[in-house]
Amino acid sequence: MADEIKLVEKSRIMDGVRIKRALSRLASEIVEENQGAKNLYLVGIRRRGVPIAERLRDKIEELEGVRPVFGIIDITLYRDDLSTVGANPIVNRTELDTDIEDKNIILIDDVLYTGRTIRAALDQLMDFGRPKRVQLAVLVDRGREHRELPIQADFIGKVVPTKKTEIIKVMLKEYDDMEAVGIFERPTE
Repeated sequence: MADEIKLVEKSRIMDGVRIKRALSRLASEIVEENQGAKNLYLVGIRRRGVPIAERLRDKIEELEGVRPVFGIIDITLYRDDLSTVGANPIVNRTELDTDIEDKNIILIDDVLYTGRTIRAALDQLMDFGRPKRVQLAVLVDRGREHRELPIQADFIGKVVPTKKTEIIKVMLKEYDDMEAVGIFERPTE
């Protein structure tokens, strides 16, 4: 990625405080919908879904006094566009150390756009067993007009309608040394 395209930020839609507030609200909604945290299994989608899932786990533990089971899923080999990713895609480990059978899975990602990432995550998840229920939590939903598959989030931090030319970038301290969500575009030449 030596020729990485520099993006231009159009607007900042969330700062660290707003991200924290959205995650607190998501944690409360997840607990409410699932009548507590007893049977929850939080699964973060690599990359930025993982720290979001870890933060939700901490917030749910604060609310309920129960620390939900946590896992990580890497969808690289389940993508339907794998041929466009490159000859040697980087594959990280999927870490589902606890059986998913009969669990209420909360699949967690940073941004919901076309639905293809979630489809790939669901495909991989089903290779590990049959959960009781799978729900989707995202920090940002770009809106249904971009959806290519019939996938909707159950828990949404913020809905941000965007144009196809725009990119939502979630920046988290674990990867970016800052906390923010912005709308970016490729620079016009």
